[in-house]
Amino acid sequence: MLTVDYDRLELRAGDTLLDLGCGFGRHTYEALARGAHVVQCDMAMPELANIRDTSKLLAEEGMFSGDLLVAPVQGDATRLPFDDESFERIIASEVFEHIPDDEAAYSELMRLLRPGGTVAVTIPAWLPEQICWKLSDDYHAPAVEGGHVRIYTKKEVRSKMTAAGLVPGKSHHAHSLHSPYWWLRCAVGPNREIDDNRLVKTYHRFLEWDIVKKPFLTRAADKVLNPVIGKSLVVYATKPVNAAVGSTRAA
Repeated sequence: MLTVDYDRLELRAGDTLLDLGCGFGRHTYEALARGAHVVQCDMAMPELANIRDTSKLLAEEGMFSGDLLVAPVQGDATRLPFDDESFERIIASEVFEHIPDDEAAYSELMRLLRPGGTVAVTIPAWLPEQICWKLSDDYHAPAVEGGHVRIYTKKEVRSKMTAAGLVPGKSHHAHSLHSPYWWLRCAVGPNREIDDNRLVKTYHRFLEWDIVKKPFLTRAADKVLNPVIGKSLVVYATKPVNAAVGSTRAA
């Protein structure tokens, strides 16, 4: 299930992509299939180990070339262990809502991106997130360690990108059919097991079926509903081609 539109990201074969907050690699594998070299970065070692092992199997099955770079790296988004201007493309998916000092993380995107490069930042969209927060305090920080610390507006994302030196561009919403699922989870208790509630269990099975089958009706419904209740907001930005070379890392 992809959140980022790779055509809007303008990913090309041979590009080097940073998948920041990679999780279990849903964006990584699509980038590899498109011929990009990918560096995965996350705080969680189990996810990075899973990507390392799974990518070897997928390369052996011919999903992508075994010559492509797959490099899992543990790192903090506010102080990333990479040289300046290391990446043509960056994806930061569902990361910034977890970071108290998100301005430092935006500065890192600017530092690591090559001039003319593109970054895609995805965050929980304002309206669905507002509803989740109102339904349950157990959905977000401080009740959840490492949980969401803010509810973004699109204006705030674009403003912080601009302050870091990036040039915000197009944006869109994604995964509208997932919003009601999370409202259900929050209503019954987000920390309960999925199987504990029949409605949550049924909706979860529906989403799994939809992701695998991708039927026309649900794809059409998702497209219509995304501008209103899309669970994720995606904002794309570029680094000016005349940007000064050199580190912008926060002290």
